[in-house]
Amino acid sequence: MKKVIQSTTKKGIEDLTILMRGAGEMASGVAHRLHRSHFKICMIEIPHPVAVRREVSYCEAVFEGEKEVEGVRARLISRPEEIQSVWKEGEIPLLVAPNLKKTKEFMKPHVLIDAIMAKKNLGTRIDDAPLVIGLGPGFTAGEDVDIVIETNRGHHLGRMIRKGTAEPDTGIPGDIGGYTVQRVLRAMKKGTFHPCQTIGKKVRKGAVVAFLDDSPMIAEISGVVRGLLREGIEVSRGMKVGDIDPRGKRSYCFTISEKARAIGGGVLEAILFWFNR
Repeated sequence: MKKVIQSTTKKGIEDLTILMRGAGEMASGVAHRLHRSHFKICMIEIPHPVAVRREVSYCEAVFEGEKEVEGVRARLISRPEEIQSVWKEGEIPLLVAPNLKKTKEFMKPHVLIDAIMAKKNLGTRIDDAPLVIGLGPGFTAGEDVDIVIETNRGHHLGRMIRKGTAEPDTGIPGDIGGYTVQRVLRAMKKGTFHPCQTIGKKVRKGAVVAFLDDSPMIAEISGVVRGLLREGIEVSRGMKVGDIDPRGKRSYCFTISEKARAIGGGVLEAILFWFNR
């Protein structure tokens, strides 16, 4: 399908509407940067989202009604008709909308961003909006999306890809303070997650951070608990359930990561590139 490329003035760019699939950590970092750049964004989520870095994830609004990250608040709404009123209040509307088609037809967004970070395409199409952006692996620029943004840590993080795909998922967490797999807590079996520490708490190597059913989950390194799943979440074996930051700075638990900021910069570049042609 031939795409319609829109050219617009600075004022016109500020009037663009953006629909974002997903409201986890990376999606929230992108949304925060776009909101601060005066774009109108609506985020959509599933009814029971799962996030480890909950203090910087707007999907927490699904449970709490609202969530503030670095001075920008997302507010849960129940129907698309409420989107405009939340924008007028200077906030980001978040809609629990398993039916993407219905929300998309109501909103008619200029930009659709797939920020689910599922490592595969869960239904996004290149004709969903005048500009369709996919974050990370699972998308091909020029086929199912217009632009892909690189999400792998390293030299190309945040790069705008106009043809082809992002780097494949390595399955290895990024290096922070010299640690990779050691800093991530993963479920050793299927079960129910019960945290016994809180986000922002400093722990020492060997400390019990959580229980999976009645089995303790032990910190492999010392640091600060940067993320934990909510109480009572049902998890599968190998699922990420927690994150310990060896740098030990509590403020990092409540602020957007450098990775999410870089990805947000890549998305911002893609939007300006596309509509300023």
